Amino acid sequence: MKEQLEEVWASISVELRQRIPADAFARWFASARLLDIGEKGVRIGVANTIYQIWIEENFLVPLKESLVAVLGHLPAIQFQVTEGRSKDLPSPLTEEPEGAHNGRHSGVIGLNAGYDFESYVVGSSNELAHAAAQAVATAPGKTYNPLFIHGGVGLGKTHLMHAIGNAVVRRGKTPKVCYVTSEQFTNEFIDALQKNALPRFRRKYRSLDVLLIDDVQFLGGKERTQEEFFHTFNSLFDGRKQIVLTSDRCASDMRDLEERLVSRFEWGLSAELMPPDIETRIAILRKKLASMEVSIGDDVLNFMARHITNNVRRLEGALLRVAAYASLSGKSPTVEAMEPKLRDLIQEEQRRNVSIEAIQKRVAEVFDLRPSDMTSKKRPASIARPRQIAMYLARRLTKSSLQEIGAAFGGRDHGTVLHACGAVAERMAADLPLRQKVEFLEKELKGTQAA
Repeated sequence: MKEQLEEVWASISVELRQRIPADAFARWFASARLLDIGEKGVRIGVANTIYQIWIEENFLVPLKESLVAVLGHLPAIQFQVTEGRSKDLPSPLTEEPEGAHNGRHSGVIGLNAGYDFESYVVGSSNELAHAAAQAVATAPGKTYNPLFIHGGVGLGKTHLMHAIGNAVVRRGKTPKVCYVTSEQFTNEFIDALQKNALPRFRRKYRSLDVLLIDDVQFLGGKERTQEEFFHTFNSLFDGRKQIVLTSDRCASDMRDLEERLVSRFEWGLSAELMPPDIETRIAILRKKLASMEVSIGDDVLNFMARHITNNVRRLEGALLRVAAYASLSGKSPTVEAMEPKLRDLIQEEQRRNVSIEAIQKRVAEVFDLRPSDMTSKKRPASIARPRQIAMYLARRLTKSSLQEIGAAFGGRDHGTVLHACGAVAERMAADLPLRQKVEFLEKELKGTQAA
């Protein structure tokens, strides 16, 4: 068996070498080995937790592609630390096939066993959502139904959803629990339509005990999918089955969503996740650090907590970089050494802090307009050109898509935003005073939001 595993890993390694740089393979995969392969998936041994996290964060896609190339299918992936502290560690990005969850429950779809309430750090910014999630997990369908959790990117919405599902699975006998994103729900619905398989699709979703659906804001504008989800929602609710929803905004702020769905989303409890305060950010770093076999001083942890304030996922990414540096170099990280390595994450944090609304307000002030002019249909040059500048700045200073920017400027389409950005860039190249004004606005907005 050992020889067979070694042969399979050798084949996987050949595929990996074609997909990642040679130095990356030598550093992260040369010491790895295949420990087990079976119906539950594959188990890969790595030297320590740093290797596991780094592979998951940077090389999971080529690893999956290599597994498919060799095995002919994509198995569930689990990592095990084989040196130092020998402990199976749940993989944040491990995909479980339908009907698999810790090898015990056949009615569980999409849950990540690595997310639970014990690993969730609670602070003033998330204590209501956390308490509501625990209440729902304790008595599904009987307390807050639906539970609607909303907040910005990287604040822990998905973690709470999986924690609910995992807690229900542990408490129940054979519960039917499904975690799915709204995009996956939409794609499954479209596939069912194309294959005349709607009855099977409906049986799957309307027979659940707990439905956890992530990023419901992306249902906006999808009329057929909204119609289907409306009836799915009603069926589960009427059967006293638990529904948990997440979104990046509150239900009333979701665009292109039917009023009857918005109304139902507000039937239960709406809990907002806010960016964590600095004490909570430090606690998150310390808890994450406890699973890593490295030592990082409080000065470095405090530096990360002070400069990365709005996104827990990015905060954990920063910690990963510092931990990898400490593990591979054998040196104790210092703020001076780490600041250049974290600069792009810090700059990204500052960019994401600028809102489209703040851009519109400041541009309107500078050009002596009303904020409502930014979203109006008026087209005189005195309004249209500042509005184009605001779109240009929104494209540069936020991570909003072209569609989202257009929607924020009075429902304009993505082509209008692209045209505006191109027109402003052209004018800036030929008009020095205009370029200076736009560059000043950009620096001012970034500076104000980052302060």
